[in-house]
Amino acid sequence: MLRNILVACLLMSIAVLTYAQDSRHFQFQYAFTVKNLPADAKVRVWIPVARSGAFQDVTIVSARGDLHMMRTHEQTYGNQMLYAEASSVGQSELGFNIEYDVVRRERRGLAENDPHALKTNLTSQERQRDLGPNILMPTSGLPAELAAMITRGKTDPLQKARAIYDYVFSTMRYDKSGTGWGRGDVLYACSAKKGNCTDFHSLFISMARSEGIPARFEIGFPLPSDKHSAEIAGYHCWSDFYTDGRGWIPVDISEAWLNPNKRDYFFGSLDVNRIEFTLGRDLRLNPPQAGKPLNYFIYPYVEVNGQKYSNVSLDFSFRDIDSNRAQTK
Repeated sequence: MLRNILVACLLMSIAVLTYAQDSRHFQFQYAFTVKNLPADAKVRVWIPVARSGAFQDVTIVSARGDLHMMRTHEQTYGNQMLYAEASSVGQSELGFNIEYDVVRRERRGLAENDPHALKTNLTSQERQRDLGPNILMPTSGLPAELAAMITRGKTDPLQKARAIYDYVFSTMRYDKSGTGWGRGDVLYACSAKKGNCTDFHSLFISMARSEGIPARFEIGFPLPSDKHSAEIAGYHCWSDFYTDGRGWIPVDISEAWLNPNKRDYFFGSLDVNRIEFTLGRDLRLNPPQAGKPLNYFIYPYVEVNGQKYSNVSLDFSFRDIDSNRAQTK
């Protein structure tokens, strides 16, 4: 019995250490191959670049590819990217591999003494951008009606944001069955009441904006908290909302849904088990793509002979630099 109690206490201590971790140092590999290119194809490739900021230090260790890459950025959000092109490739496959060294820090957006809080002042242009609609994220109609209903009687933007967060948490279901999910289509989310992180946070953003709360979409990749190295199957996204005096406050509703005991934590905080790449929706790249604006930008975007090209295999992985990575407070 005593042995079982000690084991249980040890496991609980490990869980607390993981939860309290305030930084994570890791290497991230972003690799992909463009396949089955037609002869004499004109190819253009845009690759999102992980961003450095108050909560993330990013160094590109190496950037290798079968085409020369130049660094550029788009104007609306300042998202960085690598761009490559060739008028006649002369080979059926093109490979690219970017290696990152990353230190990711915990965000505590509601903590008064958080040294990494994003207490910036929005310009009028930024405020207008982060209050306006996107193609799949309207700020009128059904999401606005829902937001008005669940925030009725509340005047503090923080209280309104929490009410919207709780509504999305309680109403949506993390479910990637069928079709329609993953696009961040708010009307789909309102109807189906299910989806992935894109759908959860698109609904939150639309509802927040309709109540006059600036909000923005952030996307990157998740890191498993219980592994020191692994393949990464796909992206993860979350959101920030803005209040005057507090600045940008993060939320991760889908992660809270998957870990209900952290429901309160993920309103205002983000753990270290992630890497951020880009902000925003409806993105026009630099140089501009021939196709329509990107719904979001996390995977490489490729055009062949002026058309979007989807025959691209992806290979993302990470490994912790320090195997004793947990840093407790």
